[in-house]
Amino acid sequence: MTTATPIGIDGSTSSQAPPRAERHGTFGVLLATVLLGALLAGCTPAVTGGWTEEGTEAGYVSGDGTVTTWDAEQRGEPVRLVGKDFAGADVDTAAWLGDVAVLNTWYAACPPCRAEAPDLVAAAQDYGQDGVHFLGINGTDDAGAAQPFERTFAIPYPSIADRDGTAIAALQGRVPIQAVPTTVILDRQGRVMARIIGRADPTTLRELIDAALAETS
Repeated sequence: MTTATPIGIDGSTSSQAPPRAERHGTFGVLLATVLLGALLAGCTPAVTGGWTEEGTEAGYVSGDGTVTTWDAEQRGEPVRLVGKDFAGADVDTAAWLGDVAVLNTWYAACPPCRAEAPDLVAAAQDYGQDGVHFLGINGTDDAGAAQPFERTFAIPYPSIADRDGTAIAALQGRVPIQAVPTTVILDRQGRVMARIIGRADPTTLRELIDAALAETS
């Protein structure tokens, strides 16, 4: 099987490039068909982008659906995110150590965020019995915009209200987050195991979660 030449973990993508999968080390044959489902690209503001009158980001460029995985010895230190959800409740991922966690960046006006929401909800429900925790990170919306989205899609997990960028800054120290949506899988030690830039294909997401659950440490 031909393997794409790995690139650095700087997360750089090109709106002109076709979808591709990256691997670091020898992790997993599970991503052989990983990008077949990357039907909708993620939204990330262009450098010269601003805000429209509707409050959404102008000047989208596309994430390309890239999936990156890291072998256990390459994952670095654990990630800890602390904040409050849109109802004002405290969130601290340190409480989830020992379990797998799925982090997803989103905001209400992002089209691929809306497109992938039902798949994330289904995965959260299906993997809840396995102790997998899901967490949204929203650095754009206030509660007035975020909570209707959560109600519309019946989101069963919390999202950190991150307009000050604290949660993303903590995550950026381990893995670059340059597009919305981006989905990050944390292993049982809270380390970054995988990242999907753009809309998460549901099959790929579940394969990554299964791989993380199969790890014993």
